[in-house]
Amino acid sequence: MLELIAGKWAMLLVLVALEDGRPMRFAELRRRLVGVTSKVLTQTLRALEREGLLIRHVYPTVPPCVEYRLTKLGGLVQSITDWSQANITAIQIAREEFDEYHQPTRWLLGVGTTSDAER
Repeated sequence: MLELIAGKWAMLLVLVALEDGRPMRFAELRRRLVGVTSKVLTQTLRALEREGLLIRHVYPTVPPCVEYRLTKLGGLVQSITDWSQANITAIQIAREEFDEYHQPTRWLLGVGTTSDAER
């Protein structure tokens, strides 16, 4: 499931756009997701519906009115978003420490060859 969500930026954008819980129509989603084509948005919405992350409701009107809404399963995105925002500083520090410790020149000079237990 994480591969599905994280592997496609459009999916993540759609889930974030719908995270407030209110239903949205296709045109409103497309306006919010600048740069996403109608084709990609349609494919993304179908994939998310198939996985149970959103519900598609078609109203019997002419032309048909279609709304999309996150399911409880899709609401997991809010938890992930909250966690990410709460931990972004720690994540950035960890990345910087990793990058500094694993600089290619350090390894070429034989610096930083200690095991994790020795650190």
